[in-house]
Order: sequence, then structure tokens, then C-alpha cells
Amino acid sequence: MRGELPNMKIVVVGDHSRNIGKTSVVVGLIRGLPSLDWTAVKISSHSHAAEPPPGEARARERTEPSFLLTEEENPTGPTDTSRFLAAGARRALWLRRVQDSHLAEACGQLLDTLQGAGHVITESNRVVEFVKSSVYLMVVDSAQPDFKPSAQRFLHRADALLFIGPRSHAAGWPAISAHLLERKPTFPARALGEASPDLCEFVWQKLHEPGVENRFPHLSNLSPGKEHPWQR
Repeated sequence: MRGELPNMKIVVVGDHSRNIGKTSVVVGLIRGLPSLDWTAVKISSHSHAAEPPPGEARARERTEPSFLLTEEENPTGPTDTSRFLAAGARRALWLRRVQDSHLAEACGQLLDTLQGAGHVITESNRVVEFVKSSVYLMVVDSAQPDFKPSAQRFLHRADALLFIGPRSHAAGWPAISAHLLERKPTFPARALGEASPDLCEFVWQKLHEPGVENRFPHLSNLSPGKEHPWQR
């Protein structure tokens, strides 16, 4: 069962391969929709880059926490969570060193910490298994042949795809249905922490009932009655 809190809306930004720009998407949406008073969350899986010997691994499991949840306070630091604060997030949390077998527990503690938050944006794919999202965006780059198992598993749940570079079905994705990709709304994944006006409006309208007045007048070309590419 996926967790949720009353009156809280969650935007999840995932990707199909590592380090292709989902942090920039989160920063762009925080900047593009500042009235939503975001709480931003970065989730980092347990690193397997340097696996210890089996005996040492079991010892570490008994002595180390299965995950760490901390709050960022420095908006000028070098971390992704600092970037969230600098972009305008009200709070920035980092859930890290999450072991796969403890992700459900970690998400439960995260939801407890998020009590009172109205709008949450988080980087992850697997979190959608344990947290009910209002909007799930996936960043994809057809130049990258890797397609993470978590992205394959949850691709069908994505509300829209954010393409880096040209929109095309990579020949290196034999396990991915081209039809599934083609029938989803798509937007460009802009660099440097920017989000397109169309993406901002798409997210806004997914978070609110149809016909709600836009609350970001700085995007002056948007209006409730305008037809946008994602609506066609």
C-alpha cells in the first residue's frame, strides 16, 4: 500500500539512467512554480560501488543505520539539497544510504517528517512504489543505452517524459515499448535549472482541479483556456 498524507501533493522526478539531469528538473520546477512553497527531497540509494567482504557487510548491517534522513540548512553549499533551497524551496531533505530492503521503512519515516507540507517534490523512481504521487515525471535521454530496472518497472506510471536532446526511441532499449513512449506527453528537459512554461502548467494542472486559476502570473503566456501541446 502506498503512503500519503491528507492535503499533500507529491511530484516525483525519476530518470532511466544515472546523472542525466533530474536534479535540474527539480530545481526548474521549484523556480517555475514558486507559489507552491515546495519541500524538496533527494533520495539516494545505498551505494554498492565498493562492496565489502560478506562477513564485513553483515557486521556493518548490524552497526550502521539502514538509512539516514537529514535536513539541509545551507542554501549556498555544493550539494543538490543546497540547490533546492537556493531555487526557493521552503525545506530540503536528504534521505540517503537507503538499503533496498528498507526503502518502505525509510519512506514511512519520510512521510512522518513531511507532516504539514503542502507540496513535495522528490527525485526517485522506486519511491512511487511506497508513496502516492500526484505527478510522476521521467527524464529520458535516447543517447544513453542504459535503462535502470526501476525505470523499466515504473515507466508505465509516468505522467510525462522529459527528453534530453531529440525525442526518439533509442535502439539500445530493446526491452522498452516504443508505443509506450510515444503515447505519453513529452517536454524538453532544459539545462541550468529551468523548466518550460508548458511543463510548469502541466504540473500545475495535474496538482489542481481543472479550471483553477493559474498562480504563477510571471508566466504571462499561460491561461486556463489556452490549448497547449500536451492537451492535443
